Amino acid sequence: MPDTRVPVTVLTGYLGSGKTTLLNHILTANHGKRIAVIENEFGDVGVDDALVQQRYETSEDIFEMNNGCICCTVRGDLIRILSKLFKRRDRLDAVVIETTGLADPGPVAQTFFMDESIKEHARLDAIVTLVDAKHIEQHLDEE
Repeated sequence: MPDTRVPVTVLTGYLGSGKTTLLNHILTANHGKRIAVIENEFGDVGVDDALVQQRYETSEDIFEMNNGCICCTVRGDLIRILSKLFKRRDRLDAVVIETTGLADPGPVAQTFFMDESIKEHARLDAIVTLVDAKHIEQHLDEE
């Protein structure tokens, strides 16, 4: 029996690795899918959110959390936003969560295994880590 839960993809990677570029490609591709986007920004002003909204002149299905690292401080917000999405009448084909370059995607992934209300409606499909090939050695040396 096929899994009918909404697939969720987590985009992660260092700052400047291309997460927003990939997200913009997904949003503009001619695939006919309804994809909800949840962005996580660090700071008071959401830069990625502004780029996406300006380019596509929309605020629909774009949810942004500004209060820091999605994995540490806003899991409750993530659950609340996902629950709100799943209560909508129109069926989503997918959800993409773009984490801040500072986030550890592990706790985000745990949400899809530990929270019963989320497990009922969504499944973690993939964690996609983007890497800036030109600067990866520098980032690894910093770790």
